[in-house]
Amino acid sequence: MNTSLTWAGGAAFVGESENGRTILIDGPPEGGGRNLGPRPMETLLLGMGACMSYDVLSILKKSRKEISDCRIEISSIRADEHPRVFTDIRVHFIISGTDLKAAQVERAINLSAEKYCSASIMLGKTAEITHTFEIRE
Repeated sequence: MNTSLTWAGGAAFVGESENGRTILIDGPPEGGGRNLGPRPMETLLLGMGACMSYDVLSILKKSRKEISDCRIEISSIRADEHPRVFTDIRVHFIISGTDLKAAQVERAINLSAEKYCSASIMLGKTAEITHTFEIRE
Protein backbone atom coordinates (compact mmCIF):
# COMPACT_ATOMS: atom_id res chain seq x y z
CA MET A 1 0.00 0.00 0.00
CA ASN A 2 1.39 3.39 -1.00
CA THR A 3 0.08 6.88 -0.27
CA SER A 4 1.37 10.43 -0.55
CA LEU A 5 0.76 13.76 1.14
CA THR A 6 1.17 17.19 -0.42
CA TRP A 7 1.34 20.30 1.73
CA ALA A 8 -1.56 22.65 0.95
CA GLY A 9 -0.38 25.60 3.04
CA GLY A 10 -0.77 26.33 6.74
CA ALA A 11 -1.38 23.00 8.47
CA ALA A 12 -3.32 21.43 5.58
CA PHE A 13 -2.29 18.43 3.52
CA VAL A 14 -3.90 16.63 0.61
CA GLY A 15 -3.53 12.91 1.05
CA GLU A 16 -3.70 10.72 -2.04
CA SER A 17 -4.22 6.98 -2.13
CA GLU A 18 -2.54 4.78 -4.70
CA ASN A 19 -5.80 4.66 -6.69
CA GLY A 20 -5.90 8.47 -6.95
CA ARG A 21 -8.53 9.21 -4.29
CA THR A 22 -7.87 12.28 -2.16
CA ILE A 23 -8.66 13.56 1.31
CA LEU A 24 -7.95 16.98 2.78
CA ILE A 25 -6.52 16.86 6.30
CA ASP A 26 -6.06 20.06 8.30
CA GLY A 27 -4.74 21.08 11.70
CA PRO A 28 -6.33 23.31 14.34
CA PRO A 29 -6.44 27.08 13.86
CA GLU A 30 -4.02 27.60 16.77
CA GLY A 31 -1.51 25.53 14.80
CA GLY A 32 -2.03 27.32 11.49
CA GLY A 33 -5.00 25.26 10.30
CA ARG A 34 -8.10 26.63 8.61
CA ASN A 35 -10.65 23.92 9.53
CA LEU A 36 -10.70 22.66 5.94
CA GLY A 37 -10.83 18.98 6.88
CA PRO A 38 -10.54 16.52 9.72
CA ARG A 39 -7.50 16.63 11.96
CA PRO A 40 -4.89 13.88 11.54
CA MET A 41 -5.95 12.06 14.72
CA GLU A 42 -9.62 12.33 13.74
CA THR A 43 -8.66 10.74 10.45
CA LEU A 44 -7.22 7.77 12.36
CA LEU A 45 -10.52 7.32 14.21
CA LEU A 46 -12.52 7.68 10.99
CA GLY A 47 -10.34 5.05 9.33
CA MET A 48 -10.83 2.66 12.23
CA GLY A 49 -14.58 3.26 12.17
CA ALA A 50 -14.78 2.64 8.43
CA CYS A 51 -12.69 -0.52 8.77
CA MET A 52 -14.90 -1.90 11.54
CA SER A 53 -18.13 -0.91 9.79
CA TYR A 54 -17.01 -2.61 6.59
CA ASP A 55 -16.23 -5.80 8.51
CA VAL A 56 -19.46 -5.80 10.52
CA LEU A 57 -21.63 -5.19 7.46
CA SER A 58 -19.80 -7.86 5.46
CA ILE A 59 -20.20 -10.42 8.24
CA LEU A 60 -23.91 -9.65 8.68
CA LYS A 61 -24.56 -9.74 4.94
CA LYS A 62 -22.83 -13.14 4.70
CA SER A 63 -25.32 -14.27 7.33
CA ARG A 64 -28.03 -13.15 4.91
CA LYS A 65 -29.10 -10.21 7.07
CA GLU A 66 -30.71 -7.26 5.34
CA ILE A 67 -29.11 -4.03 6.58
CA SER A 68 -30.79 -0.72 5.82
CA ASP A 69 -28.45 1.62 7.73
CA CYS A 70 -25.29 1.62 9.80
CA ARG A 71 -23.91 4.49 11.84
CA ILE A 72 -20.92 4.36 14.11
CA GLU A 73 -20.20 6.92 16.81
CA ILE A 74 -16.70 7.06 18.25
CA SER A 75 -15.51 8.97 21.29
CA SER A 76 -11.95 8.96 22.55
CA ILE A 77 -9.54 10.17 25.18
CA ARG A 78 -5.91 10.95 24.46
CA ALA A 79 -2.92 10.97 26.80
CA ASP A 80 -2.03 14.34 28.34
CA GLU A 81 1.68 13.92 27.62
CA HIS A 82 3.41 13.56 24.25
CA PRO A 83 3.07 11.38 22.34
CA ARG A 84 -0.66 12.04 22.86
CA VAL A 85 -1.78 8.54 21.93
CA PHE A 86 -5.36 7.39 22.30
CA THR A 87 -5.84 5.78 25.72
CA ASP A 88 -9.58 5.12 25.60
CA ILE A 89 -11.81 4.64 22.55
CA ARG A 90 -15.52 3.95 22.75
CA VAL A 91 -17.24 2.65 19.63
CA HIS A 92 -21.03 2.61 19.39
CA PHE A 93 -22.77 0.97 16.43
CA ILE A 94 -26.34 1.86 15.44
CA ILE A 95 -27.49 -0.75 12.96
CA SER A 96 -30.86 -0.86 11.25
CA GLY A 97 -32.22 -3.85 9.43
CA THR A 98 -34.75 -6.60 9.29
CA ASP A 99 -34.74 -9.49 11.77
CA LEU A 100 -31.38 -8.60 13.33
CA LYS A 101 -30.48 -10.49 16.49
CA ALA A 102 -28.29 -9.01 19.21
CA ALA A 103 -26.07 -12.10 19.33
CA GLN A 104 -25.36 -11.85 15.58
CA VAL A 105 -24.47 -8.16 15.76
CA GLU A 106 -22.29 -8.69 18.82
CA ARG A 107 -20.49 -11.59 17.10
CA ALA A 108 -19.83 -9.48 13.99
CA ILE A 109 -18.43 -6.61 16.09
CA ASN A 110 -16.21 -8.98 18.10
CA LEU A 111 -14.86 -10.64 14.95
CA SER A 112 -13.99 -7.25 13.51
CA ALA A 113 -12.38 -6.02 16.73
CA GLU A 114 -10.43 -9.18 17.49
CA LYS A 115 -9.59 -10.66 14.09
CA TYR A 116 -10.24 -8.56 10.98
CA CYS A 117 -9.90 -4.80 11.54
CA SER A 118 -6.19 -3.99 11.40
CA ALA A 119 -6.80 -0.37 12.40
CA SER A 120 -8.71 -1.32 15.55
CA ILE A 121 -6.16 -3.94 16.51
CA MET A 122 -3.28 -1.45 16.07
CA LEU A 123 -5.01 1.29 18.07
CA GLY A 124 -5.81 -1.30 20.72
CA LYS A 125 -2.08 -1.50 21.49
CA THR A 126 -2.29 1.85 23.32
CA ALA A 127 -6.01 2.33 23.95
CA GLU A 128 -8.66 0.38 25.74
CA ILE A 129 -11.36 -0.02 23.10
CA THR A 130 -14.92 -0.80 24.12
CA HIS A 131 -17.85 -1.57 21.82
CA THR A 132 -21.57 -1.11 22.27
CA PHE A 133 -24.43 -1.34 19.83
CA GLU A 134 -28.10 -0.81 19.31
CA ILE A 135 -30.40 -2.33 16.76
CA ARG A 136 -33.12 -0.32 15.09
CA GLU A 137 -35.82 -1.81 12.91
